[in-house]
Amino acid sequence: MNYTAHVKEFETLEGNKTAHPSFIPTEPVIFSKQESSLLRDHKPFFVPDFAERFDYETELVIRIAHVGKDISERFAHRYYNEVTVGIDFTARDLQAKLQSKGLPWDLCKGFDGSAAVGEFVKIADLGGNIQDIDFHLDINGETVQSGNSRDMIFTVDQIVAYCSRFFTLKTGDLIFTGTPVGVGPVKEGDILEAFIGDQKLLNQKIK
Repeated sequence: MNYTAHVKEFETLEGNKTAHPSFIPTEPVIFSKQESSLLRDHKPFFVPDFAERFDYETELVIRIAHVGKDISERFAHRYYNEVTVGIDFTARDLQAKLQSKGLPWDLCKGFDGSAAVGEFVKIADLGGNIQDIDFHLDINGETVQSGNSRDMIFTVDQIVAYCSRFFTLKTGDLIFTGTPVGVGPVKEGDILEAFIGDQKLLNQKIK
C-alpha cells in the first residue's frame, strides 16, 4: 500500500474489504516473505494448487548493503546502493479469506517462489535518484503495469528507517517497496518481462 491509486484499487480485488477508497496509510504496511519465497535467475513461477487466483504485483526492490538498526531517515541512503524490479506474487482469493478472519498474510504472500527478483543494477548508474525511477511490467508483450518511484506514499529512505526500528537489517536483505496500480492475475503460459526504464531485468515464464 505505497501508491495511492493501488490503495484505491485494492478494495476491488477478489472481495478484499479491509481497505477503503479514501484510506491512505499513515505508516508503511509491512509483511515478511520467507527465504524460500525467493525466485531468482529468471526461473519460472509454477502456479501452486492451494488457491484459485495468483496476482502479479510489480515493485522496485532494494538490496541492503550494510547491517543497520534504528537507522535515521537522513542516513538511510547509505544502507543500499542497488535496485531491481521484483514481483510479489499473491494468492488473491486466499488473501481475501485470511483478511475476512483477521488473520496474517503469511500464507498468501510468503509461500515458496512468491518473491521473484530480477538482476540488480547500481542506483548511481540510473542517475542516483532512487525517487525518480520508471519501471513497468509487460505480459506477453503488452504493458500491464507501470509506475515511478516519485509517486510513493513513503519514500525508500522512510521505509528503510521504519523497518529498522523493528528488525535489524542485514547485508543482502531485500525490501520490496510497494506496487502501483494495475495488478492482475497470471496464468500458465504467460511471459512476464519487468523493466527499469528500457532495461529488462526480469524475464519469467508462468508454468
